[in-house]
Amino acid sequence: MRNVARLIAAFALISATAAFSQSVFDATLVEADQKTADVSTTELRQILAANSATLLDARPPMEFAVSHVPGAVNVAPQPGRPAHLYISDVAEVARLLGGDKRQPIVLYCNGPFCGKSKRLAAELLEAGYGSVRRYQIGSPGWRALAGSAMQTELIALPYIGTDKTAVWIDTREATDFARGTIEGARNIPVSGLRPGKDQGIMKAAKDDGRLPMDDHNTRIIVFGANGIDARAVADAIASEAFHNVSFIVEPVERVRRAMRGSPARK
Repeated sequence: MRNVARLIAAFALISATAAFSQSVFDATLVEADQKTADVSTTELRQILAANSATLLDARPPMEFAVSHVPGAVNVAPQPGRPAHLYISDVAEVARLLGGDKRQPIVLYCNGPFCGKSKRLAAELLEAGYGSVRRYQIGSPGWRALAGSAMQTELIALPYIGTDKTAVWIDTREATDFARGTIEGARNIPVSGLRPGKDQGIMKAAKDDGRLPMDDHNTRIIVFGANGIDARAVADAIASEAFHNVSFIVEPVERVRRAMRGSPARK
């Protein structure tokens, strides 16, 4: 409930800027005396499509692995910092970028109430990086406004596997699904997708309980034969107003191996 309340508060702040934009998708969060430019959700989608900047997730590596904006990268933390002052290591950013301080960077973290991207932006500017921007509404804003899913890494699956409320979606055809999947998974074949809301298999999955209609914030993890199919179904689910959807790019065999490390599934 606390996260939901914070998200509502975040969009209350965004609404003040939305009046000066075409829509909430173009809105940014304007801070007093901010040192870096902000990007909107629309701009971030364009940046990712054009690969015109490095999108850097400023959160800890495991949080990144659990779910991140597709196309984002992550680096190790600065050593010796307490958890409440977490910051990514600028030296690791330099290694990631090959020492090119002119390369455009966009930072994000957990939204308006998270200080990680702000702290990292300050250190990058001090280190001489000349093109640093922030997507200040962060991962909550992306989930709410992008109409697309987040991405999950295999290393996070043992942790996610302890969430007994999570819904696992296998996107393979019914015959392949019947031959074996992960424990408790539900089948939504990619072949059943149709354009538009409440169409094709999305409508059926809502009506028959494959999708969690009692709580649209339920964690939903989508996997399949390949990352393309998994992402297509995950994005379709996210477009049906489910706000905690992620996909795994690795094939089902690797997902099953990774899940063996989950205490809840041994």
